[in-house]
Amino acid sequence: MKDRRVLHTIRALDTSDGAGVRLKRALGHNPSVRLDPFLMLDAFSSDNPDDYIAGFPAHPHRGFETVTYLVEGHMKHRDHLGNEGDLKQGGVQWMTAGRGIIHEEMPQQQDGLLRGFQLWINLPAREKMKPAGYRDVADTDMPRRDLSGGGQVKAIAGEVVLDGETLSAPVKGGATDPLYLDVKLRPGESLTVPIKAGYNAFLYLFEGGLSVAGETVPAEHTAVLDDGDRVTLEAGDRGARLVLLAGKPLGEPIAQYGPFVMNTQEEIEQALRDYRAGTLTEPAA
Repeated sequence: MKDRRVLHTIRALDTSDGAGVRLKRALGHNPSVRLDPFLMLDAFSSDNPDDYIAGFPAHPHRGFETVTYLVEGHMKHRDHLGNEGDLKQGGVQWMTAGRGIIHEEMPQQQDGLLRGFQLWINLPAREKMKPAGYRDVADTDMPRRDLSGGGQVKAIAGEVVLDGETLSAPVKGGATDPLYLDVKLRPGESLTVPIKAGYNAFLYLFEGGLSVAGETVPAEHTAVLDDGDRVTLEAGDRGARLVLLAGKPLGEPIAQYGPFVMNTQEEIEQALRDYRAGTLTEPAA
């Protein structure tokens, strides 16, 4: 067994998106800070409604998947297909843009804490133009493992074995076979998580303190991990809360223009033409 270590850390960048939602970009500030197959991870957390109430009005996507995980709060989403969902605390909305989708995500609360993440996962070339789709997964449908030290692991996507117990999330498999865990550790608690060798992996620490193989990870930083079979996480004296992600790299060229992620510049130009012509979401001829 080989323990993964921290290759480097990335400080989350303060920015805004949508209609002015304030957030921290933990991965994907530019092409040099992607981690195949992961394109972007945004973290949002505020109890000031001015930071989030305007939400994410209708906007297009093509060529990848978005995963919205709501740690706290309440949002609704809908798309051009007529799908509507009510994303509540602890829930996940997993959307495959495929050929094209136009959707919106709007906070439903007028005050209180809204906290969560949006992850972008690339699709392989053969799947970029497949029909769009989505699924909602409620908090109660995601498996958990209570740790002996008082912490907890929640499986948002993928499958993992912890101390002989298998956590199998409702969303798993696919071309990138993503693993997505929400990990809470009590002060001084440690946890070893198996990760498939050859898969790219990173974590984002959003509460407390953490070390990996003896290296401290600063709060609100992403830690990119090297290759190996497992990673051991050790919480500091204030405990730790983090998301841990791993996925099978695609190894394909990436061309991106805003909400369109394809393999070539020509495909990006076609996406723009389709969007301007109102045919982005129409089935291929």
